[in-house]
Amino acid sequence: MAETTKEAKTKKWIKAKYTPKRKVCSFCRDKVVIDYKDAAKLRVYISDRNKIEPRRRTGTCAKHQRLLATAIKRARILALIPFVPVYGRQAEEAPPPEQAQ
Repeated sequence: MAETTKEAKTKKWIKAKYTPKRKVCSFCRDKVVIDYKDAAKLRVYISDRNKIEPRRRTGTCAKHQRLLATAIKRARILALIPFVPVYGRQAEEAPPPEQAQ
């Protein structure tokens, strides 16, 4: 009788362990070559503040994360991807022309 109540108390406090689904590198899985000219694909790996997303968030392997970082930096230098987020830049529109009367 004592064993059953003791077992019941220990089971009450034991939680099931959470095991997250393992992220697989999309470049390894699809056999895709990382290219700095493909800005649309690179934007997926950039945060809203234009920082390069870490491996733990994107699921890329170490080899492809290094290649991805180099490609993003090259695309930024060639102005394919902005260095600064859109809301941080000044409006690039020209001021409205004044009407002469």
